[in-house]
Amino acid sequence: MGLWRVRRLRLDPFPPVSRCRTQYLAESRGLGGPAEAPPSGRKRARRAAHFRLGDAPTSGRAWRGRRAQPARRSVPPSSIDLSLRSVDPADPPHAQPGRIGAAPIMGWGAGGSCTPRPPIRQQPAPETRVVAVVFLGLLLDLLAFTLLLPLLPALLERHGRVQDPLYGSWQRGVDWFAAAIGMPAEKRYNTVLFGGLIGSVFSLLQFLSAPLTGAVSDCLGRRPVLLLSLAGLVTSYGVWAASKSFAAFLVSRIIGGISKGNVSLSTAIVADLGSSLARSRGMAVIGVAFSLAFTLGPMLGASLPVETAPWLALLFAVSDLLFIFCFLPETLPPEKRAPSITLGFRAAVDLLSPLALLCFSAVARGPDPPIGVRLGSLRLLGLVYFLYLFLFSGLEFTLSFLVHQRFQFSSLEQGKMFFFIGLTMATIQGAYARRISPGGEIAAVKRAIVLLVPAFLLIGWGHTLPVLGLGLLLYSFAAAIVVPCLSSVVAGYGSPGQKGVVMGTLRSLGALARALGPTVAASVYWLAGARVCYTVCAGLFLLPFSLLRKLRPPAGTLKAE
Repeated sequence: MGLWRVRRLRLDPFPPVSRCRTQYLAESRGLGGPAEAPPSGRKRARRAAHFRLGDAPTSGRAWRGRRAQPARRSVPPSSIDLSLRSVDPADPPHAQPGRIGAAPIMGWGAGGSCTPRPPIRQQPAPETRVVAVVFLGLLLDLLAFTLLLPLLPALLERHGRVQDPLYGSWQRGVDWFAAAIGMPAEKRYNTVLFGGLIGSVFSLLQFLSAPLTGAVSDCLGRRPVLLLSLAGLVTSYGVWAASKSFAAFLVSRIIGGISKGNVSLSTAIVADLGSSLARSRGMAVIGVAFSLAFTLGPMLGASLPVETAPWLALLFAVSDLLFIFCFLPETLPPEKRAPSITLGFRAAVDLLSPLALLCFSAVARGPDPPIGVRLGSLRLLGLVYFLYLFLFSGLEFTLSFLVHQRFQFSSLEQGKMFFFIGLTMATIQGAYARRISPGGEIAAVKRAIVLLVPAFLLIGWGHTLPVLGLGLLLYSFAAAIVVPCLSSVVAGYGSPGQKGVVMGTLRSLGALARALGPTVAASVYWLAGARVCYTVCAGLFLLPFSLLRKLRPPAGTLKAE
């Protein structure tokens, strides 16, 4: 008899799940017996409150008899099997039995009540999905941008034939600069120089807009600011497609340059990802998007007439806007954002000064900034990024001059050359760069920069196509590694509410370098010659390499990652 009593005491608090569910359904529908009816009014409210505290639902007749009973039926300590559930104080309240507001666990309520559903929490978006959406959106945007590149000579010739007054004033400025640096008065060289001038203006506008865009996104979130930037790009392509004058073309390029903060926002979205491995792969995937777009876009643009290309670019831009609107989640939660947009703008004003830009002043003056060694490392990485892109973009711009002057490459042959470069970069980024483990990015960057020295020496001094091809192969390998890896390292600096400012600063440094590099390199190329230009610039690549040798990651950073 004693054994039977102990057994009943141990089994009563833990009824089978099937009996618990059947009892709950029967009693909630008033099917407990022929004379029972479902409670109504205040009785139903009292019953619901009692059920929230962990008691089993009871029928109307049973409820009337429970007023004299205590709120919870006592269970002897010996009848509870403590091995079923251990309570962790760090658990949220709904997971801790016995607390007010806690969700009862199966078998812990009096009478063996059923467990209500736990509260639904908003889960963060999978990192793989975010990276895939960023890649496809950036690819659509860059395809629209690169359609213009092979059409620029024909576009400039058309405006010159109609004797557009604004085009004539720009042409006189280009002629003056060409005469100052000693460039031959050849139409092809003049067109390349004119296109470089327009590209420098575009990069200068990116230099001004990228930090402001990043600061606003730190306060309002990445998604709304990115959609606003894409809407500006749609407007720029619409203006270009609807008008035929050179003034409208310049207006479209100005709107596009101001709205081109979507690239820095894409890097900020990748920087918001939790793991360093995901950030590293995300930056490599962004590099793949650039390589594919600069490979496929010019080929597609070369096959289109000048009148059709703006409409196709507009179609790509609208598709990008709709795609991001439908599929991109918000990666910066409200609790991690900057406290106010005023602070973000005050910090962004510091980014309009090149010196403050190199010092990351906006990041240093923001909330929870990196200090000490981390701030010094961030400034050193920014300087390396600027020097690399300043030298690289200049030599990349003069490459068109060199192959036409030395090898008599036509426009088609130059298109094939850039296709080879883009395809090689995309292959290296997809097969090698995205597999670089966290902590190994700096070593990979140093190896790539060292390879640029023989690459540009071979390009500058080679007079045969095999030597040129070997130099371009080394050039493509280095170009595929440096920018994605440096972006991945910089993405680890700053608090979550500063990622937009950090990545906007980095993109702004790159835009400033791309605005100045082509002009300086073209001047050196025509004043001193191709060999001197490429030899001096190849030697100057050792400067960012030596700066990276001085970089020492803070203690504990690699352990934390």
